[in-house]
Amino acid sequence: MQNTSIQLAKELARDCKTVEDVQAKLRDLFGHTIEQLLEAEMDEHLGYVKHSQAGDNSGNSRNGYSKKTLKTRSGKTEIAVPRDRNGEFEPQVIRKYKTTASELEDQIISMYAKGLSTRDIEDHIRDIYGVNISSALVSRITDKIMPEIAEWQSRPLEKVYPIVFLDAIHFKVRQDGRVINKAAYTVMALTLAGHKDILGIWIGENESASFWLGVCNDLHNRGVEDILIVAKDGLSGFSEAISAVFPKAEQQLCIIHQIRNTLKYVSSKNKQPLITDLKTVYQAVTLEQAEVAFAQFKDKWEAQYPIVVCSWEKNWGELTTFFKYPKEIRRIIYTTNTIEGYHRQLRKLTKTRVVYPSDDALRKVIYLATKDISRKWSKQPREWGMCISQFMIYFGDRLTDRVNIL
Repeated sequence: MQNTSIQLAKELARDCKTVEDVQAKLRDLFGHTIEQLLEAEMDEHLGYVKHSQAGDNSGNSRNGYSKKTLKTRSGKTEIAVPRDRNGEFEPQVIRKYKTTASELEDQIISMYAKGLSTRDIEDHIRDIYGVNISSALVSRITDKIMPEIAEWQSRPLEKVYPIVFLDAIHFKVRQDGRVINKAAYTVMALTLAGHKDILGIWIGENESASFWLGVCNDLHNRGVEDILIVAKDGLSGFSEAISAVFPKAEQQLCIIHQIRNTLKYVSSKNKQPLITDLKTVYQAVTLEQAEVAFAQFKDKWEAQYPIVVCSWEKNWGELTTFFKYPKEIRRIIYTTNTIEGYHRQLRKLTKTRVVYPSDDALRKVIYLATKDISRKWSKQPREWGMCISQFMIYFGDRLTDRVNIL
């Protein structure tokens, strides 16, 4: 397949002196591919292949071609559409009276969004039409959404977000001849209207304060002036970055992630009793009750698991932010379940991909899958109206001065 792609590239490059020459050849290649698909449809319509004796006295036959000019994302290209003598042939790839090839391109992009690799799509087209469409052509078609991705990633954002979630999902990506683990760092927000929105996705190997500072500055440059509450995993360097760019934002460390990290240091026989004791801490009604429960937890477990107690003490300020709010807000911010639900859906659509050939290939799949997933995001969090009322009391001066939410 690699040799085929190289040979195809050489053919395309022959006699090309400018980018416009390459684009012209790409249009011709796409046009020829469409013609192959139309020929396959005609074979299916007539019940026999071109020049086959099976067509003798069949009652219908080919009757030349008509010319059609198609508008593709790469420009205009002319194709030959086969006709049958009885005038019954109805092309499906490019329907009658249609002058755009975007339907097929959209179909290919849709399959790509569903998690099919370029080779899967190549096989799928071959199975349906009995013709070959190279994986290189599939890649070029999906590459056409890269400007759309760049525009989405840099689009203007709202001035204020009441709640923002941060988490990461990991993938294997080929880089410099080897496969490495990379993370897609996701920023999801709940808008003042209570709707989920992915503000951006950043792909990188290692998180750090400088990395997160770049992310926060990106959000700020795109119009975000204030964030009320940030719910996050224990992302390295994020606390410092968020404080530098959005100093008024309150930070809530995900309780579930903290528990998971805690259990890494606990023996199997002690996990359940330790979790039971921790529940009395994070399920307390007030911060004062939580502090009393944690003191009891510390007395019981510190001698055996000092690293566990130290971790909770170190993160106590960010682990207990949610206690100042009513239960309607608490249930939203004390974990990152909201963004993890999105990541679970993302994983379902990408589970067939073992390794991505590049960052851009991963970026395309994540973006297309996100578009597909977000179409179903219509419900507000439970009792969102009450949450907004609470936010107006806690953060009134930071809301009414900048946005009209009424």
